[in-house]
Amino acid sequence: MLATEHHSKTKLLDAALQVIRAKGYTAATLDDICTAAGVTKGSYFHHFKSKEEMALMAVEHWNTMTGGLFAASAYQQLADPRDRVLAYIDLRAEILQGDLPDYTCLLGTMVQEIFETHPRIRDACNAGIRGHAATIAADLELAKARYVPEADWDPMVVALYTQATIQGAFILAKAQGGPDIAERCIHLLRSHVASLLGLAPETSQTKELTA
Repeated sequence: MLATEHHSKTKLLDAALQVIRAKGYTAATLDDICTAAGVTKGSYFHHFKSKEEMALMAVEHWNTMTGGLFAASAYQQLADPRDRVLAYIDLRAEILQGDLPDYTCLLGTMVQEIFETHPRIRDACNAGIRGHAATIAADLELAKARYVPEADWDPMVVALYTQATIQGAFILAKAQGGPDIAERCIHLLRSHVASLLGLAPETSQTKELTA
């Protein structure tokens, strides 16, 4: 029984991730999520007292899923922290696959819409983004100490800058209806971070950024 309940809750949360990324938090309806999950409304209300509670659990579910994805990625096995940082950025470009809701971020999608109206969801999204950035900051700090110890930039600020660029790239992808512009933005992000870490700019490989 407990396994069945857990399965139906996971199906609802998985569906919420997809529906909210496609439609936004406000437009995503109970019917949309139940239909996508293949469960009844009764199952929904068994697990969630409100739409906001569902969204907060969806944020937690998202953080667990994406945290596991990045923790298990091959770049984590690289010995050099600078290589890990750059390979992480490469991975963010590589996963721009499928339809827009397949690769855009639940946290960024929701916080743009509800930052004033739903402070609990806003704060949960902020915590998720900062938590992920902290994992990048740890490698940035190690790489800075090894390659550019005299540099005056803060690893956490640069880590948050990577997230700001990636989230902005998702917005442009939505505006233009495809991932090409996002890939270009992330490529330029990689070049900038590489230069911060003491590598020469990749001028011959940098793609022109055009809207």
